[in-house]
Amino acid sequence: MQASLLKIRISHQGNTALGPGKIELLQNIEQHGSISAAAKQMRMSYRRAWELVDMMNRSFDQAVVVSTTGGSHGGGAQVTEFGQALMLAYQQILQKTAQAAADELHLIHQHLKKI
Repeated sequence: MQASLLKIRISHQGNTALGPGKIELLQNIEQHGSISAAAKQMRMSYRRAWELVDMMNRSFDQAVVVSTTGGSHGGGAQVTEFGQALMLAYQQILQKTAQAAADELHLIHQHLKKI
C-alpha cells in the first residue's frame, strides 16, 4: 500500500494552511536553513516559497517558520518547535488515514491503469 496515494490538505478560511507541498517546503527549510535554498531545492521561486511560509504563519496562532534578514552574515530561516510539531502531526494523520482506509485504497490502486 502506498501512502503517496493520499494527499491531505488542512483548510482554514478558504486557504490551505497545511498540505503536502507546504510540508515538503518545511522539510527543506529545516534541512537547508533558508527559504531561498529550500525554494531552489523544490524548483520554486523564492517569492512563491515566501508566500507559502507567510500563509502558514498567518494561518496558525504560533509561528511555523522564523527568518532573519541578510546582511554581512547572511540571513536564514528555521522551522520553529511548533512547526516541527505540525510536520509530525501531519505525517501521523497520513499514516493513520492510510491504515484506516488500507483495504479501500488497495482496491482503488489495483484498478488504476498502468502506464
